[in-house]
Formats: sequence, structure tokens, C-alpha cells
Amino acid sequence: MVAATQSLQELCINSIRFLAVDAVEKAKSGHPGLPMGAAPMAYVLWDKFMRFNPKNPKWFNRDRFILSAGHGCMLQYALLYLTGYDSVTIEDIKQFRQWGSKTPGHPENFETEGVEVTTGPLGQGIANGVGLALAEAHLAATFNKPDATIVDHYTYVILGDGCNMEGVASEACSVAGHWGLGKLIALYDDNHISIDGSTDVAFTEDVSKRFEAYGWHVLHVENGNTDLEAIAKAIEEAKKVTDKPSMIKVTTTIGYGSPNKQDTAGVHGAALGADEVALTRKNLGWDYEPFDIPKDVLDHMNKAIERGASYEAEWEQAFATYKTKYPTEATEFERYLSGQLPNGWEKELPTFTPDDSPTPTRKHSAAILNKLAPVLPELIGGSADLTHSNLTELKVSGDFQKGQYANRNVHFGVREHGMGAICNGMALHGSGLIPYGATFLIFTDYMRASIRLSALSQAGAIWVMTHDSIGQGEDGPTHQPIETLASLRAIPDLTVIRPADGNECSGAYKIAVEKAKQNAPTLLAFTRQNVPHLPGTSIEGVTKGAYAIVDCDGTPDIILMGTGSEVSLCVGAAEKLTSEGKKVRVVSMPSWELFEAQDEAYKESVFPKAVTKRLSVEAGVSFGWAKYVGSEGDTVSIDRFGASAPGGTCMEKFGFSVDNVLAKAKALLG
Repeated sequence: MVAATQSLQELCINSIRFLAVDAVEKAKSGHPGLPMGAAPMAYVLWDKFMRFNPKNPKWFNRDRFILSAGHGCMLQYALLYLTGYDSVTIEDIKQFRQWGSKTPGHPENFETEGVEVTTGPLGQGIANGVGLALAEAHLAATFNKPDATIVDHYTYVILGDGCNMEGVASEACSVAGHWGLGKLIALYDDNHISIDGSTDVAFTEDVSKRFEAYGWHVLHVENGNTDLEAIAKAIEEAKKVTDKPSMIKVTTTIGYGSPNKQDTAGVHGAALGADEVALTRKNLGWDYEPFDIPKDVLDHMNKAIERGASYEAEWEQAFATYKTKYPTEATEFERYLSGQLPNGWEKELPTFTPDDSPTPTRKHSAAILNKLAPVLPELIGGSADLTHSNLTELKVSGDFQKGQYANRNVHFGVREHGMGAICNGMALHGSGLIPYGATFLIFTDYMRASIRLSALSQAGAIWVMTHDSIGQGEDGPTHQPIETLASLRAIPDLTVIRPADGNECSGAYKIAVEKAKQNAPTLLAFTRQNVPHLPGTSIEGVTKGAYAIVDCDGTPDIILMGTGSEVSLCVGAAEKLTSEGKKVRVVSMPSWELFEAQDEAYKESVFPKAVTKRLSVEAGVSFGWAKYVGSEGDTVSIDRFGASAPGGTCMEKFGFSVDNVLAKAKALLG
């Protein structure tokens, strides 16, 4: 047989290729072209360089691998299967893209062990990789000692032309170069093909020069199809450069080996077809049935199991020595990895009374962050060039910069989307870090994909958003979120909290920190303008999502409900209604998601079905409030864009005043 004359390396590479070809062919869906072209670089990386343990995919000091070009996921599934991961069997390969399989259409970290982050939206993976590399650098600077190293691993990324076209990749790679993250190595699958055909139709820049301008170390492998020695040499050179991330441009042929479809868009996102599969088998000398892998290949690739066990055992010994020399640091490191919070951390959360001065909730956020920072050393993050507006600086630390990786204040620059993806990478590093990223609430539009992916991929990030309404003021409608909260509430598994005062800010952070350790994201929305401290608010109340802060004897005549700064308007209106003999309940509703998680009995206790007169007050669109106000209720809301004027003027003109809330309530009461 022709195959018998092939070298073991060629057999291994063709095994990767044909697992992809056969899986896509069986599914009649998928992207075979990238795995066929990128198989050589992936084989060299996984077989010669990467340190991982297939039998313990979560071993801490493993090298991280990200397939940023996630459409080519059969490349990764093939590697996981061949190297002995239990998470991907040959039956899983056969069930590619099918219901309930461990081999979904794009890599999902929560579905398949060995997949570090969820990729698919192009550019996200390389940006997540920056976060993973940031986490490694920070932890190494925090815990390593001159005579004891316990954090020492690389982040490897395979990305494609599509990733390099997406803006999120540019944002993240720019700041990665600034930070000098030397343990980030990206292999660029330079195959010149995207869905529309040759990249010449839209993408003719010199990517290498762009990355050089970012401050990356750049290499080029001109023949990525067969020159395995050049690929290995490039990775070796990249590892020697410790003060810059490295980008290795590997020029390949998409769909390599397919006589009629290689180097065309036809092999990018569709099965080859039975006839072309047969021709490709003949062309590459692959004389095996679908999903049949030579024993020699499995024996060789499965050596990763023995290597992995050895790598982990060596690390365990190193950590045991570290633990003897540095028991305090070792205990803290183990706490990080366990996902546990320090005992009593929540005691640092401040509480307030109505006698305390009115304060913007963004200032409460700043105070709480700085109360928590000393007791939560894993808290790390910053702002998209709005530090002094978002008020997110941790006073106990300096700035995370090149060579100053132990510091915890991260300056992301004007890169909201990149910030989001980097924070997701930090959260998914698996080391217990609690990353936070901050900007104005309106600019979540610039990072929505990253926020969505934080929820989808179970990344415990905290999104700190300030200037949360038309109360933003003079910057005008471009900076005033109207529909933003409603759109964020629509994202599954994202907890959105808009606190009304200082107590609720503390409650919001309590939830956010706890959820971060449970691998779930939280978005906090804070005011620019002052808000009073209200009677009845509490940290515990926030955990319920909605709770009565002003109540009456018996069944209320009307329920006034609100979020954030508008809750005080409900309280003011309630005082006047009560003085006129009405029975009024005021419900603060900082989080719809937390409320919906309560049982039916609690929901009924807050919003009795018998009380049909209900009024919601929120400086945003009315969309969504019908569920809570019912058919006989009403809203004080804003279903148009804002205006440029002082914040107080905007609130007054758009009807967010005690008098207007009172008038609306009286109209409901008839």
C-alpha cells in the first residue's frame, strides 16, 4: 500500500486530516479545509512542544491551546482524540455536529474537556489568548520565587485570516504587544481563503508588518504544508523571545490534498463530497476506511498520556518543595485554584443609613472595590480608558505593565471589545482570578459579543458599567443608554444588577464576586448622579432580585417598582400617596434575573396577583416591564433617544420626577 511507505509523521498528519474529512462528510456539514491545511503545524505543536496531560485536562500548569479559527474545530477534536483525551472518543468524532455530542460545530469549553475557551466568532479566540497569557504573567509574578517556580506555561493560538480581519483581534493584539506577553505564541494559518473566496477581494495588508508595529516578534514559515522542520524551528525561536508575544505566519494551502478543491473557497465551509473524498484519499495515499486510524499513529500520539503524567508529576514535586519553603503563599495559591473565597471577605462590604450623604453609585462601586481589593487579591481589572470616570482603580496596587505583572490595575485603552475578550480569557484560565472590565454602559454595544460569550462560555467576569442613563447628561444621546439594559437582560445566563443606593451596591458586588467563583458573569450598572440612601434597602434584598423597601398594612392599593436612581422617585411618590390615605408598596428591583430565580411563593409575596395597579419607573425603554406591571399597569420610561443637557434637566424633562410618578400612580388608581 502507498500508505505503508509514508513516514510516521505523515501518517499522523494525514490521520488528523482524514478524521476531519470523514467527520464533516458524515455530518454533511462543517469546515474541512482548515484542518487539512493546518494539520502539519498543529501536529508539530502538540507532538513536539505542548505540555499537557490528557488524563487530567485541568492540570494547572498545562500549556493552553486555542483554536481561534473555531470553524476548523475538527482539527482540535482530532488532536484530543489522538492524544488520548477521554472527552473525545471515535464515536464522538462520528457524531460531529449532532445533538448532544461532545464535538459541536465550534469549540465549547463547557462541553468538551481539553477545549479552553469557546471560539467561533472570529477574533475572540486570539483575544481570549491574550487574557490567558495575562493571567499566566500575573500569577507567575505573584507566586514564583527566585528559587521556586510553580507558574510557567505558554498560551498557543492558531488563528486565520478571518481572525486577523476582525477588530477584536486587533484591539487585543495591540495591547498584548504593549504588555510584552512573551509566553503568547500565535500561529497564523495564512491560507489566503475566506468564505467569499480569495482574501484578495478585501484583505491585502501585510499582516506581518502590522504585528511588528504592535510590538510582536514575527516569523514566517513559507511552506507550512510539508516543512515540519521549519515549523518546529519557528516555534523554538518564538519560545526564546521572552519580552514580546510571537506571531508565526505559516503559509498553507486550505484543503491540502484535495485535487479539485484545495486552495478554493469550496473547501472552506462544506463537505468535500464522496467523489472528492475518494480522490483525496488516493492523492494522499490514505488507504484506510472512514474513521480508521493506523495503530502506529495511535501508539505514537498516545505517548502524550505518559508525557503528560510525567509533566504533572514533576510539577507536583516542584509544588511540594514550594509548599515547604513558602507555606503561606502555597496556601493562598491553593485557595485560588480551589475557587474558594477567603473566610469573612463579605464583612468588608459597607452598609449605609438614610442619614448618609447622597452619593453616585459609581462612587460606591469605587469604595467597595477598594474595600475588597486587600482581602481579594485575585481581583484584577480596569477600564477602557475611563478609569477616572468609572472609578475602578485599586489603590493597593500599581499598574499592570510590561515587567510589572504582579500589579492589578489593567489599562485596556480605548478597546472595549478587546477588554471584554481579554477578561473572559482571564476568567477561563482556571486559576481563580476575578477579572473586571469597565466602561460607560452605552459602550457595552462595542463589546456585546464578548459579554454574550462570557455568559455562554461560563466565564466569571464582572462588567462594571457606569453613566447608566439619561442622567449621564451633557454628553447627549450618543452617550445615554436607552435600550441598553433591556438588551443586556435578554442575554441568557447574564445577571444584570442596577443598584439603587450604597447598600444595594454592596449587595451587587456580593453577588458578582460569588458568581465569578461559580463561573458566571455579572453586569453592574451605576449612576453618574447622586442618589440618596433609602430606608429598607439591604445587601440581602439584592440577592432576591426584587423586594419591598416601603410597605403597608394589608394588601396594597398600588405597587410602585423601580431600579437604580429611579427607586428614590418611587419612595417620594409613595410618601405623598400614603399621606393621602393610599396603601402603597415600593419594590426595589435591582435584578430581574435574580428575581426570576426565586420560587413562586416569594414572587407572589412581592407582587401579589390580587394587586393589579402597578407602576414601573426606569430611565430606559418600557420593553420588558409588561411582565411585571401587567395589563392594568403602566410605566414611567423613555422610548426615544435622550438629549444633551445637564443630567437633572434630562431626568425632569423626560418625566423622571416624583411629581410625574405621583401623577401616573394617581391615574392608575382612578
